Order: sequence, then structure tokens, then C-alpha cells
Amino acid sequence: MASNEPNISATTAEKKANRSLMLTLIVVVAVVAAIAVIGFIFMNRPADIIEGQVEGTSVRIAGKLAGRVSEIYVEEGDTVHAGDTLVHIHSSIVEAQLTQAEAMKEVAAAQNRKVDAGTRTQIIQAAADLLAQAEAAVGITKKTYERLERLYSEGVVSEQKRDEAKAAYDAAVASRSAAASQLSLARQGAQREDKESAAAMVQAAGGNVDQVEALLQDSYLTAPYDGTIDVIYPEAGELVSLGAPVMNLLLEDKRYITFNVREELLNDLKKGSEVTLTVPALGNREIKATVYYVRDMGSYATWHSTKATGSYDSRTFQIKARPTEAVEGLRPGMSVLYYHKGADR
Repeated sequence: MASNEPNISATTAEKKANRSLMLTLIVVVAVVAAIAVIGFIFMNRPADIIEGQVEGTSVRIAGKLAGRVSEIYVEEGDTVHAGDTLVHIHSSIVEAQLTQAEAMKEVAAAQNRKVDAGTRTQIIQAAADLLAQAEAAVGITKKTYERLERLYSEGVVSEQKRDEAKAAYDAAVASRSAAASQLSLARQGAQREDKESAAAMVQAAGGNVDQVEALLQDSYLTAPYDGTIDVIYPEAGELVSLGAPVMNLLLEDKRYITFNVREELLNDLKKGSEVTLTVPALGNREIKATVYYVRDMGSYATWHSTKATGSYDSRTFQIKARPTEAVEGLRPGMSVLYYHKGADR
């Protein structure tokens, strides 16, 4: 009996050792599994970090004047205010047109003054002299006709002589009437229609001058808003065409942020909602922004689901948000991070 006790003790010890080993293996497997699950969860967390970008609204500075860039008063990156002069465009052709238009305006004004001044006194005097001559002729022909009428009644002269005297008298009366009409017209001056036509010519000539001056106003282009000069296209001395952009002005108060997000994340990014964003370039500064734009980025007309396991293809939406207040140093091109609920910061 004594010889079997060592064997039993050895077997018991071996069983205990096996159980301990098994327990250790189970614990190790459990720990590895837990680490794997935790690692898998945290490995997918960064997918909930949505990266966006700061954008800015820019305005193209262009004019209605084609010419040569005479001088550029700003440089790229300069901050300007509304009304600041940016560039001077010189056009010798338009300046010549202005000189011509001003000369035509002066001609029209001179013609209008002539019409308003009325007929010259010399012309009126000449018409009066013609009327006096016509009245004298009427007096003479009348006396001649009356004398021949008496002589005809006495049978001294023929009927033909009497008729010739009558025709001369009638012609003198008609000439007197015509001379009186000429004198009346001379004294009245130009007709109302002539005066209106002359005044209209002055107005039209003035309109031509205003049109050319409006073009020349664009020879000096000014900033329409406060902002930063983003890009300058021509160099001084280069020619620019009508309506060609000279430079881009990046507006100071028109900063916004764009994101492209999967549709399952839209619940927290509804239009009008306020979100907290992080700007790495500003030392991970947090800013507040309001979502004002949500739009599907679109897909092909032949799109169809490619998931055969009951899931679906997630669509992408574009989100735009405006900072709720001015952020100093926030510039277009900077990255902006949005941490979706549950993301590891």
C-alpha cells in the first residue's frame, strides 16, 4: 500500500498542473479576445472624424473698359476696404471718343443757341423792305387800273388795256401778301418743331458724352467689398479685354466650411443645427458653426445597390456651415475636423 501513495500523489499533482495550465490558457485567450475587440472598436473610431475644409467667397474684379494696365496699386495678399483703388487701365481710344463726343455736344449747343436767338435783324429788315416795295407797287398798279377803268368806260382805251392793268394790280396785291408773310415768319423766328429738334440734339450729344465718361470711370477699378487680394492676373503694361477679370477679391465676411459625409451621419448635421469644429492650424481651436446647406452630391443614372447581404450603398452628402462669429486667422484651405458622437478625440 505504501508503494502506491507516491503514484497517487504524482497523478493528483499532474492534474492540478493541467488545470492550472488550462485556466491560464483560458485567461490568456479571454484577454487576447478582449484586446482584439477593443482594438477593433478603437480602430474604427477614426472613421467618425469628418474632415472638412475652409472655403471663401471670391469676387472677380473686371471692368467695361478694354485697354492697357497702366498701374496696379495692390499686391496679392493685401487687405483692402470697399472703395480702395486697385488698378488703373488706360485707353487712348476711349479718351479720343470722349473728345469727339464733347465737340459734338458743343456743336449741338451752338445750333440750339442759334435757333433760340431767332432770325437775324438784317433778314427781318430785308423782309420789311420787300413788303414796303410790294405796298408801293400795289399803290401804283391800283391807280393805273382805276384810271384805265374810267378811260375804258368812256371808250378811250380798249378792254385789253383795262384787263392788263387789272392783272398787274392783282399781281402786286399777291406780292404784297407774300412779302407780309415773309416778314411775319422772320419776326417769329424758328418754328416750335425746329426748337424741339435742336434741344433734342443737345440732349443726345450729352448722352454720348455721359456714355463715354461712364466707360472712363472704369479706368480706375475699386474694391466693391472689404477683403483680401487673392490673385492678380495681368502685369502692368499688359492689355486687358472688355470684361476680362483683372484680379480676385476674397471677401472677409464670407468664410464657410464644407464637409462630405455619409448619409448615416446626417442625423446630427441637419440644416440649422450648431456644431463644434476643431481647426488644427489654429492650435486645435474649437469654433462654433451653423449648418446652412445640405445637398446630395449626386450619382450616376445607372446607380443600383451592390450589396447582396441586405445592407445598402451609403450615399454622400455635402454639408456647408458658417462660423457663428468671426474667427481671426481662419483662412481658406485650412482643414477643419468634426468629431461625430462617439469618436475618440
